[in-house]
Parts: sequence; C-alpha cells; structure tokens
Amino acid sequence: MILISIFITVIYVLFIFSFVIGIDRIQNFKKTKDVDQINFSILIPFRNEAKNLPLILKSLSKIRYPLDKFEIFLINDDSSDNFKMPIDDFQNQNNKIKIHLINSERKSNSPKKDAIKTAVMQTNFDWIITTDADCIVPEEWLKNFNYFIQKNNSKMIVAPVTFIYEDNFLNNFQILDFLSLQGSTIGGFGINKPFMCNGANLAYNKHAFLEVNGFDGNDHIAGGDDIFLLEKFINTFPKKVQYLKSETSIVKTKAQPSLNQLINQRIRWAAKTGSYSNSFGKFVGLIVFTTNFYLIFLFVYATLNYISWQHFGLVFLLKFNIDFLLIYKTSKIFNQQEALKKYLISSFLYPIFNVFVAFLSFFKKFEWKGRTFKK
Repeated sequence: MILISIFITVIYVLFIFSFVIGIDRIQNFKKTKDVDQINFSILIPFRNEAKNLPLILKSLSKIRYPLDKFEIFLINDDSSDNFKMPIDDFQNQNNKIKIHLINSERKSNSPKKDAIKTAVMQTNFDWIITTDADCIVPEEWLKNFNYFIQKNNSKMIVAPVTFIYEDNFLNNFQILDFLSLQGSTIGGFGINKPFMCNGANLAYNKHAFLEVNGFDGNDHIAGGDDIFLLEKFINTFPKKVQYLKSETSIVKTKAQPSLNQLINQRIRWAAKTGSYSNSFGKFVGLIVFTTNFYLIFLFVYATLNYISWQHFGLVFLLKFNIDFLLIYKTSKIFNQQEALKKYLISSFLYPIFNVFVAFLSFFKKFEWKGRTFKK
C-alpha cells in the first residue's frame, strides 16, 4: 500500500509541478509597438440567451478597435425566447458596428459546431474569434489579438477565460476548479504539451480552419468544438498554436448557478474526453482521476483502521500543497486571489466531486441548453 501511495503521489506531483514551471515559461503579453490592423469576425453561437445577450453586446460595444475592422455574427441555435429584442436594441444604439444575425444550419449531432461552421462560411474576414453569449470581453481584446498574431505568425491563439467572481461557496468552488484547468492549460503550452483550450476565448485563421476541414470527423460528438479543433491545429501547424498570457485579454463568463447545472456541465466536459486524440491530455486526465479516487480510497481505509491516518494525511497534504501552488500562481494571473479563502474546504470536497462526475459521465445523459445528449 505504501509503495502504491508513493507511486501515485509522485507521478501526480511531478505532473502538476511541470505545469507550475510551464506557467512561468509563458511570457506575459506586452505590446511594444503599433502594427497593421487585422480584420476579425467574432462568432457568438447562442440558444435561449435573451437575458445574457445585453451583457456580451455591451462589452463588444466598448472594444477599442476600428469599427470597420471587425464584424459580429450572432448565430441563433433554435432559440425559443425573445432574443431579437436585445439584438435590435443594440443595433439601434450602435448602428456603425457590423452585426449579422443568422440561423444555424443543423447538419450533425453537435449544435455548437454546426453554428460555428454556418457562420465561418459567411464571414468576410480572415480571422475568426469565438466566444459565448454569457461572456464579457475586455476592451483591449482585439488589439491584443492583432499584435500577438503578427508578432508570432500564429494560426491559432488560445486565450484566458475565467468565471465572474461572486461571494458564495458554489461560485468560489467553480473558480478554484477552473483556475486549476486554466493553470494546466497555460502550463501545457509552457512545456510544449498543449492539450486544453476554451471556445469562449479562441482565435484562429479561417483558411487554416478550412485546411484542417473544420470539425469533420468529430461532429458526431455533441461537445468539444474547441479542443477537437485545437488537436487538429496542433497536428497540422504545431509551431503556430500559441497561448496569449494577458490580463487584458481575459474573457469572463458566468459560473453555473446551481449544483445540478454544474454537474451537467462537468458531465458534458468529461463525456468527450475519451474521444480526444491527444494522448498526453488523456494521461493527465487519468492521473487526476486516479489520484482523487485513491485519496477517497485511503480515507475509507483509514476510517476502517486498515491504514493509519498519517498515511492518508501525508498523501492528502502533498496533493493539497501542489494543487495550491498551481492555483495560487494562476489566481495571480487572473487576479482572483479572493477565491483562495475557500480553498481548504474545496480541497476536501473536490476529490468526491471529480470522481462522482467521472463515473456519471459513463452512464448518464447530460442536459444542455434545453437538450438531452448521450455520451
């Protein structure tokens, strides 16, 4: 038992520590000079987001970038609410911004991929940026992408996403969990093993998207529009996929308002993991699950007096500290140190949450945007 504990703990600590090192290897974005301005097409798929659309549209109206250099595509995915009202209000107040409202053409089992593909084929510009209807984008967003693309000759740019802070436990729990994912994302790029991204803040070249055949080959899977595309870009343009580490490029989105919705979201995320082609990403997921499962196992064994509490405590303490290092370092990038106040209790609950969601993802259908999907 001791040898198993040493083996699992050492592997976990080494992996997480490699991400900590990787975070420091990614340089903070710094704009040093003016460059030519690229044209951007911003894609926002939505379904029944009438309450959230005013927020994202308001933030888009504040972007510091020439209005003739970007366009906005709002892609309606069979909404049944009064979504046109906030869009009409926005157009009336911002008639100089080019905005297109189109309907998604459903052709596969993945509504979001269909929506993005529908819009890509109608865009007028060479660079695509995707985000979500429940997000807030920063004012320097396009300026930063513009400079970064030209400096790095990019084909795809992965950029930071976080949850909007609220002072309650469920929100803080999600922020801490998401900070660990964002830290792993940045760290993966830092050690030249990128394996994660988030479609709420993702930019890519339109011609490159068409070259890799977009979502062909994975559009039978409901989710994963972002990571499946990332894998294709890495395989085709391994040196031209980069991470934009910048506080002024962070897109903020809403955390899930209830535990049930959070579980559904995480089942949706977990259900697609087995279909990823990135073996490193799969291995990281396996290590994280195994370590959390083993920690629960040790707790049960200690309760039954099969092992000492010192044995359990040592494994827990090592995991607690290395996780804290990753999350703390990431929280400084996102300026979200407030959430760390709930880290202690969250660290006890997270193994249960992680294992519970992982098991459910094998057996339970998930609901999203009023639809039910199989794995």
